[in-house]
Amino acid sequence: MMETQFKKTVDFIRELYNTPEAFIPLHEPRFVGNEKKYLIDAIDSTFVSSVGEYVNRFEEMMTQITGAKYAVAVVNGTAALHISLKLAGVQQGDEVLTQALSFVATPNAISYEKAIPHFIDVNEHTLGMGADALQTRLDQVAEMRDGVCWNKETNRKIAACVPMHTFGFPVEIEKIVAMCDSYNIPVVEDAAESLGSYVGEQHTGTFGLLGTVSLNGNKVVTSGGGGVILTNDKEIAERAKHLTTTAKVPHKWDYVHNELGYNYRMPNLNAALACAQLEQLDRYIGNKKETAQRYQAFFEKISGVDFIQKPAGSTPNYWLHAVQLENRAQRDKLLEYTNGEGVMTRPVWELLNRLPMYIDCPSGDLSVSSLLADTLVNITSSVRN
Repeated sequence: MMETQFKKTVDFIRELYNTPEAFIPLHEPRFVGNEKKYLIDAIDSTFVSSVGEYVNRFEEMMTQITGAKYAVAVVNGTAALHISLKLAGVQQGDEVLTQALSFVATPNAISYEKAIPHFIDVNEHTLGMGADALQTRLDQVAEMRDGVCWNKETNRKIAACVPMHTFGFPVEIEKIVAMCDSYNIPVVEDAAESLGSYVGEQHTGTFGLLGTVSLNGNKVVTSGGGGVILTNDKEIAERAKHLTTTAKVPHKWDYVHNELGYNYRMPNLNAALACAQLEQLDRYIGNKKETAQRYQAFFEKISGVDFIQKPAGSTPNYWLHAVQLENRAQRDKLLEYTNGEGVMTRPVWELLNRLPMYIDCPSGDLSVSSLLADTLVNITSSVRN
């Protein structure tokens, strides 16, 4: 019975993407605007590395799109998150609250500062960190000492909180920020997947002290490799730019570096591609929203497969579409059938607390995360031609 449903799903996706036989990837980029023009212009300028007009233009476009006062371009989203955690004050031996259902870059960035991820359960509707789960865990372990939040079980400082907007669906970010403010815990939003997503009228990545965005090749828009640090704090923005440009003191000719810095600069070539892609952002999101509506109508007629819909009160960018199966066995059957038929699908990431390098990290109850990890499948999500 389920195989019949899976065949209908494959047939529908092939019809939706007008691809009757060829392989259909999960999410591929579209280059239909000024990409080649801007890339050639950047090449002709000879400024192809980390200095160039397109880097400046890209940062300005990101502030206009997100509403953040400052945007700092970097080489990828992981670098953006790493520097943001450093700027938020995370130090060696600290704990950082984050979700177990996320891409590995999230805890990796925490670990780069020799801090320890502390995993919180997700909300079944947003798929990101749950406000109730966070409050429950803080009630269990948090202790304030002279205005600083400590984990009384591990005797480690809780230095930051990193909620991630899964698949472009915004988390309960207003509740999370308010909760963390009451514990003096800075929030660094992992908005890697949510460029173009809003809660009310406010863009994701702008609620916390800092936010980070990815423009990897599989995102809604791409710069090949690229990321952004968002903040409304001028001092933080200036320090982010300094640290990500090898901590070089500005001078006409001298090369003086006044602290440990990072070569995290976005090349002008990538920025040129990003500028052209950002010009298409609204159109791409509108296209993906229409795809989501068509998926929703289709899966209402398919038993045992539920299409994941947007959380109430938010406007997602519809980056990756997802369905939920009844159990892991059915999930695996769908994955095997669709991929065998040349339509790429994938499971959600392995829970981070199950990975060997994070298996001993502290965590709260992760029952929702475990259920979703066993039952979610991402389906074809590219912008349709």
